[in-house]
Amino acid sequence: MTHTTGAEEPTFRTVDSSLMMKVFYAFLALALLSAGISAAGKWYGRSIALAGHTDSTALREIVIGNNVVSAPENMIRFERARHDGTAPRLDLYLRWPGLDGYTDAARADFNHAGETRRIIFFSFEERMMTRDMSGRLAPIYSPMLVKPGKPGPAGITFYRFSEKSGYLNEVLAVAAEPGREPFVARCLSGASAVESLAPCERDIHVGDNLSLSYRFPQELLGEWRELDAALRKKAAAMLRTGL
Repeated sequence: MTHTTGAEEPTFRTVDSSLMMKVFYAFLALALLSAGISAAGKWYGRSIALAGHTDSTALREIVIGNNVVSAPENMIRFERARHDGTAPRLDLYLRWPGLDGYTDAARADFNHAGETRRIIFFSFEERMMTRDMSGRLAPIYSPMLVKPGKPGPAGITFYRFSEKSGYLNEVLAVAAEPGREPFVARCLSGASAVESLAPCERDIHVGDNLSLSYRFPQELLGEWRELDAALRKKAAAMLRTGL
């Protein structure tokens, strides 16, 4: 009988190289997916934080009739309008008193999170009427007003509209000064004014056949001289006419 001596030789199992490659690619895919989710999360989180605003100051040129309005993206109110091209109207929003657009530092003001209202809504469009709001005072508004009015801040007088006028829950704010057109703005009254972010509205003529309307918090009526002058200057700086 023959006996064998010594330890048995160990056996090794070879691993299929194709299996290793599959494992490698699986881990790579997971890593890429994780990175993609992280990047998407950061982008989505930023979009939520901006809530439709942008802090981009890239200039856009919008053609309205015979005018070009040059405005930074962070002043253009709606995302769909933040591009060059033609449009019948351009809606902007600015922060008083600097008349600047959205920034991260101004987030609370643009989201109306604080107690103080500081945002002005500012729109360019082609004129629909031959007279601006100041020009409409005597021929249109005056016959509909209940007089005498009530005194307001900085020389403003508030007039109620008659019941038959059609201007429900509104008052007319008028400030007359010798040698110049009166300042005229329509403002919501009562609960409507409390609920509105910008209950007062005024329109003026600018550029080549353009109307500029701006809505503002009623608290700014006390600064109507500075407000109107600053917005006229802002509009002039943004406009190029005579195409």
